[in-house]
Amino acid sequence: MKLTIATRESRLALWQAEHVKTLLTELGHEVTLLGMTTQGDQILDRSLSKVGGKGLFVKELEVAIEQGRADLAVHSLKDVPMALPEGFSLACVMEREDPRDALVSNRYATLAELPQGAVVGTSSLRRVALLRALRPDLRIEPLRGNLDTRLRKLDEGLYDAIVLAAAGLMRLGLASRIRAVFKPQEMLPAAGQGALGIEILSERADVMQLLAPLAHSATWLRVAAERAVSRAMGGSCSMPLAAYATLQGEQLTIQAIWGDPEGRMALVHAQASALVQDVDAATRLGEQVAVSLKAAMVRAGASAPTETSTH
Repeated sequence: MKLTIATRESRLALWQAEHVKTLLTELGHEVTLLGMTTQGDQILDRSLSKVGGKGLFVKELEVAIEQGRADLAVHSLKDVPMALPEGFSLACVMEREDPRDALVSNRYATLAELPQGAVVGTSSLRRVALLRALRPDLRIEPLRGNLDTRLRKLDEGLYDAIVLAAAGLMRLGLASRIRAVFKPQEMLPAAGQGALGIEILSERADVMQLLAPLAHSATWLRVAAERAVSRAMGGSCSMPLAAYATLQGEQLTIQAIWGDPEGRMALVHAQASALVQDVDAATRLGEQVAVSLKAAMVRAGASAPTETSTH
């Protein structure tokens, strides 16, 4: 079958699309890439939470699929809005790379080594809240741009350290830049971090079927629970939220943390475990954790979210 993959043109996005292209080619399909620049790639002077959220990275790709110029889009799953537009489906979740966050620095080997007042770059509200809990003395500054841009800004001396997803560095052969990897209990990952998702038109049962060999069921269960937490909490990148699931046999455990990016309140935690065999059960477990997290936020004096966002 002839297939076209819509992809952003950053080096990491192209790696991801090429990876899927290779796997589909090995299955006997003829695959081409349609490279595109999204609004999220163009707006670099403001945080995502202020300009429309992570949906800015996928909207143009969805338009290309809707217009028939592409059959599928490959995304970093943490960039995919929690509620897809009507007519679109997440057709495949692939095996997860390392989901953890990484510290990248040219001078310091660990977070503990950073001197008081050191400048750390990140534009993730989740990372800001978790970093403030770990090191309230640090100066945390915004950092936007693709992976290479962020590393260049570090190398130019604008930051003492930056925090990035370990998966992106590993995929681009840049694992040597990682000075330390945060354990999940230190910095709980974002929903879907490290996993790739493939989006298609819901009506394309033919594409759904040919993507089935690329799906990884254990990863799909984990990220379904994580994304359910995020969706129930509002699903927006303006929410400082972490959600991370582990799977032992059929026992799925999901942890979630809400934090105040200003560091005025302690982190709020929630966790649950259950035996799960399908995505629906994983989703229900995630929703259960979101209910617990909202209740814990209210007890802590924070305002629990009430609206679901598509960002």
